[in-house]
Amino acid sequence: MIASLIAMLAAVTVRSRFDDPDMWWHLKMGQVMWTTHAIPRTDLFSWTTNHHAYVPHEWLSQIFIYAAYRWAGYSGLMLWLTLLCAALLVTGYILCSLYSGDAKAGFLGALTIWLFATVGFSIRPQLIGYLLLVIELLLIQFGRTRSPRWFLMLPPLFAIWVNCHGSFFLGLAVAAVYAFSSAFAFFSGSLIAVRWSSSSRKALIAALVASAFALLLNPAGLQLIRYPLQTLMVPSISIAAVSEWQPLQLSDGRGLALMAVMACIFLLVVARRSELLFHELLLLIMATWLAVSHQRMLFPFGILVAPILSRLMASPSNTYQARRDRPLPNAVLIAASLGIMFMALPSRENLVSQVAEHSPVKAVDFIKSRHLAGPMLNDWDDGGYLVWALPQYPDFIDGRADVFEETGIVAEFGKWAMLESSPDSLLDKYHVNFCLLERGSPMATVLPLLPNWKTVYLDEKSVILVRVPPNTPPG
Repeated sequence: MIASLIAMLAAVTVRSRFDDPDMWWHLKMGQVMWTTHAIPRTDLFSWTTNHHAYVPHEWLSQIFIYAAYRWAGYSGLMLWLTLLCAALLVTGYILCSLYSGDAKAGFLGALTIWLFATVGFSIRPQLIGYLLLVIELLLIQFGRTRSPRWFLMLPPLFAIWVNCHGSFFLGLAVAAVYAFSSAFAFFSGSLIAVRWSSSSRKALIAALVASAFALLLNPAGLQLIRYPLQTLMVPSISIAAVSEWQPLQLSDGRGLALMAVMACIFLLVVARRSELLFHELLLLIMATWLAVSHQRMLFPFGILVAPILSRLMASPSNTYQARRDRPLPNAVLIAASLGIMFMALPSRENLVSQVAEHSPVKAVDFIKSRHLAGPMLNDWDDGGYLVWALPQYPDFIDGRADVFEETGIVAEFGKWAMLESSPDSLLDKYHVNFCLLERGSPMATVLPLLPNWKTVYLDEKSVILVRVPPNTPPG
């Protein structure tokens, strides 16, 4: 019954989250691989990168995303999002319940995961990556409490994970924390470490080593394995410019929630005189550092912290008695939850309106109908949709930040978009013939004032300006 309530919460949460800007180029990559039966190793979508080398770090997830679209269009994508989010939260509930030994505390743990996961609930490969993180924690829980044979599932898990999302590196770090802490036995105040049996410890270490080798089962080898570490550690203009990669502001809602969760853990340890396990302390430090450094890392923060919080909040006297179950009320609640979940799924018309609200749909129709001559310059956030909806016009820039960072496009475009360079300098250098800009952008105000640019289209979201040949009369 609780699991059905959690699935319902997932469906209600994501029903208006269909149109993520990065969803579109992931969808296009999946389409290319589906139709060509090949994994691209160079950029195919932007005319500014000149077929620059590209690391296909999420290729398997992109195929899954396109498969959902191929099956049922926008509705298939929405169902993909709903089911993945529900699976992540329900699996997190199972993890927290088993880890704490208390289903009610497990429910609070699932709500903790939900609270921080809302920062990243969208049709993107990270959903698959973080679902695999929860599964990894479940396997480790089974391996240390039931049988070390569960650790044998870790290498196949990582072989899939490395091809889906860069969070596999976090998964390796989590397994390493467990392996490291399993060798210690001490008691220091409320902090304790319990040494595992020799067989369990050796089994986990062997599985960790095998998992590291399993990462090589990918189309780009070591280059793909290094990719997430380089993204986190190497300073980048594009990373700094994207809000989800910026440091967490402790004064905003999720920042306050993070501090509240950490304070709750501290108070539970002190007030209840509860014990904090050594591996839990290490995971808390790692998860908090990641979340404070990058807002998007609040997602894994919730996953790593929720089981710990659940264990500390569990009732010491909690015992499950099957005879006290009430099947009929539970069945009614399950049916109601599934019914609400079904009704929460938006119609195709609703999904189309969500796309129109967030993407330059009307402007794309205008470009197609007027057969405007390129090259085209577009705003960053619109690039993903243009890759999908306007493939005949290669885009100037989009959400694949690494490709544009390495070719210098990010630096040039950033200065131009923020009016830190001459408006004509970038446009002349790349011989841009028309611009598709967000109506509220600074350059959308400046360009119409220049003699060689003319507004030909305007709606509530977008503006299109074309280059006017010299000596062309106005009008």
